[in-house]
Amino acid sequence: MAAEADGALKRLLVPILLPEKCYDQLFVQWDLLHVPCLKILLSKGLGLGIVAGSLLVKLPQVFKILGAKSAEGLSLQSIMLDLVALTGTMVYSITNNFPFSSWGEALFLMLQTITICFLVMHYREQTVKGVAFLACYGLVLLVLLTPLTPLTVVTLLQASNVPAVVVGRLLQAATNYHNGHTGQLSAITVFLLFGGSLARIFTSIQETGDPLMAGTFVVSSLCNGLIAAQLLFYWNAKPPHKQKKAQ
Repeated sequence: MAAEADGALKRLLVPILLPEKCYDQLFVQWDLLHVPCLKILLSKGLGLGIVAGSLLVKLPQVFKILGAKSAEGLSLQSIMLDLVALTGTMVYSITNNFPFSSWGEALFLMLQTITICFLVMHYREQTVKGVAFLACYGLVLLVLLTPLTPLTVVTLLQASNVPAVVVGRLLQAATNYHNGHTGQLSAITVFLLFGGSLARIFTSIQETGDPLMAGTFVVSSLCNGLIAAQLLFYWNAKPPHKQKKAQ
């Protein structure tokens, strides 16, 4: 019975969360203070948790826009720059064969972000423009993921993430400051993005060893923290009601 339980645990953990040598170190030799293996376990667990959580991160924002039938308070330029950053991370990681647990959330966040882009355009009465944008984005993504795109271009795209994230978040911060409220910005989405980017600093260092990836998440954490702070500051501020024109 014990052997069956051990075999089931091994199939569950290896190789998803641990290499076999670390499984033996932790669960056969019971060396529970083996730091390198503990780092791997923590990094893989955090990474997979972030990927799983990313399935829901921006859905509150989507539902908030749909429920209000409005995209008031959202900066379209900021959302598009966020899309550029996510696309760069995803393409760069796929090209370099990084483990899915180190970048998988970029795929799901990209799908949710492009949905938000379309909804913002739709509720600004630019539905045709939104459809054209979806088609163009799909074509560009397809080209980026083919061998037609040189590695230098992919690396440059990832390097552009830092200015894209900074400018995008500053645009949203400026919009919040100008409006005196955060409009339809979802608090759940903002705080989840902030927590996820903080955790990604550790996992990107541990799983990829790529300073470009780690640096991007450091900057992203600082910028997401700014938006989170604004949400707290404007927590009780409400958008002014639009007055109906006198008939």
